Amino acid sequence: MSDNPYQILLDKQKKYFLEKGRTKSLYERKQTLKRLRNWVKANQELILTELAKDFGKSREELMISEIKPIVSEIKDALSNIRFWAQDVHKKTPLALFGSKARVIKEPKGVTLIIAPWNFPFMLAIGPLVSAIAAGCTAVIKPSENTPACEALIEKLVKEVFQPEEVACVKGAVQETTQLLQLKWDHIFFTGSPLVGKIVMKAAAEHLTSVTLELGGQNPVIVDRNANFKDTAQKLIWGKFFNCGQSCISPNYVLVPDDKHLEFVKILKSEYAKVFKNGVESEKESSFARVVNAQHFERVKSLIDKSVEEGMLLLEGGNTNKETNFIAPTILDGVREDSAIFNEEIFGPVMPLMLYSDIEKALDIINRNEKPLALYIFTKSNKFAKHIIQNTSAGTTVINDTTIQFSDQNIPLGGDRKSGT
Repeated sequence: MSDNPYQILLDKQKKYFLEKGRTKSLYERKQTLKRLRNWVKANQELILTELAKDFGKSREELMISEIKPIVSEIKDALSNIRFWAQDVHKKTPLALFGSKARVIKEPKGVTLIIAPWNFPFMLAIGPLVSAIAAGCTAVIKPSENTPACEALIEKLVKEVFQPEEVACVKGAVQETTQLLQLKWDHIFFTGSPLVGKIVMKAAAEHLTSVTLELGGQNPVIVDRNANFKDTAQKLIWGKFFNCGQSCISPNYVLVPDDKHLEFVKILKSEYAKVFKNGVESEKESSFARVVNAQHFERVKSLIDKSVEEGMLLLEGGNTNKETNFIAPTILDGVREDSAIFNEEIFGPVMPLMLYSDIEKALDIINRNEKPLALYIFTKSNKFAKHIIQNTSAGTTVINDTTIQFSDQNIPLGGDRKSGT
């Protein structure tokens, strides 16, 4: 018998799944989901308190981004689990007259969920809801970068589940590496493309199926005839929500060169209404902080290098190392060879780029990796349709940003670098 504690845990879950889990009735799965829902509702104040320790997020933002999506996802699963699980009867060809065929839905088995730090509760428990609904067991590996949430998830798992059903493994790279060496039935990972490659390579050793929710350089295209005020308001909300630490956050904004000054004037005006100025946003408890010192230094260096490269700092730029604070920042004059263009920012920085005609804007987008999200602001259906037909993205949103994640009825997935 193995003395590896993670192998022992996997074996225990595998035994439980084979003996009891795979034959669990839909009623039993629903009861498990209800236990989870009831714990979340009963411990709402605890969740808000603990999650605030990691980011300094406001109560309102935590409710929107961490708690309500989980409650909604459980509600959706309870409503649809019977439909999802039912057999699908198939027609048979004339040559097989007299026979019947059907597709029977089966749970995959023992699953590993590796959660990120940007929405550490929602992106750990959300996949768990799917695993439970499907009849699987799960091991959750929360992010070590959000220690308060990590401890919270451990508490939830211990109080709601038996370890052979759902378990939580705490730790950092070493623990994750050891988990990835094991033979899981499915791995669900949310995080960066760099780590996604590591996960996929490890899974390939056992031909384990994977779900990868990654990220990307999500572009925004602003049409000449767009409502600039509405565009500015929605960009400020979508870009600076969660301090820009979101996989579907806008990464750069393509602005028509002949409307550049007009757009910048309106964008600065709307920025001032929300943040007053960069200094004021530091005093506001409603604006989240960068997760830790490492990411603070990374984002700050991108801003500093952009200014050194000749970009104009339109708003923000001020920082506080003691609190990992970076003001909501807008940079103008970003180019394709700029350092900040060539990586996912994952911080509160909005770069503006100019384009002369739409084909050149499309060329910029298509020369780079397929994004997880693409945003279009326009009054023209023809313009939007042209963009959609000539680009590829995990999701494309017209005249808004980031709202697609809250829609339970549409898929959220990328391609290659933005996900699998």
